[in-house]
Amino acid sequence: MQNKFYQPDEQRAEKMRELFAAIARRYDLLNNIMSAGLHRRWKRRLVEMAGGERGAESEERKQVLDLCCGTGDIAMMFDARVVGVDFTAEMLQVASARAGQRSNTPTLQHSIFWVRADALRLPFSDASFDVVSIGYGLRNLADLEAGLKEVLRVLRPGGKLLSLDLGKPASDVLRALYLDYLRTVLPLLGRVFCGDSDTYGYILASLKEYPAQRGTKSLMELCGYRDCGFQEFCGGAMAINFGTKPR
Repeated sequence: MQNKFYQPDEQRAEKMRELFAAIARRYDLLNNIMSAGLHRRWKRRLVEMAGGERGAESEERKQVLDLCCGTGDIAMMFDARVVGVDFTAEMLQVASARAGQRSNTPTLQHSIFWVRADALRLPFSDASFDVVSIGYGLRNLADLEAGLKEVLRVLRPGGKLLSLDLGKPASDVLRALYLDYLRTVLPLLGRVFCGDSDTYGYILASLKEYPAQRGTKSLMELCGYRDCGFQEFCGGAMAINFGTKPR
């Protein structure tokens, strides 16, 4: 599938940066429209699975890396010391502004640090984090295996990776309906809200190359993660992959 933002070669990272810079201001609105608001429920579930939701009892606040953090939805759900990392400056600007507006949680600005960095070359020491969360980011990495290994490096022994992303339904009928939705509706939304159908037409192009929940689980196991699995939503159209770094 032809899409100017999807380049499965050495230009992929730069094309991703161009894409997310273009959609940063509309990103939250489009997520709400595309998922009918359900994406927030799935993100809260990821945080619950990590054991980091606000109000949860914990002996010590976790150190969390929210990778490919975008506009900061997941980072702001954790009751933890969070570092939000993204390689698009425009996304981080939106995330920082949103955190600053959260007047009902005045400590939030002090518990999240925003860092611009590449997910394949993280500027952190080995074994720095208890949890790495990723929302709709693994699918966009230029090298998925290298990204999983880099996450494993910065996780502490016993630490967890949790990744929410698009999936591929096992049902042939459901998968066909889902792909047809991505093929027809999303380019229209991109054209209406971003002035360019390729901004959201990209999603289908990237999903075709992404191994989704089953392939990602297998790749995580090959990279050295343990207790790997996934939880599905909407018949497998969305999924949270998870795994643990061996102790």
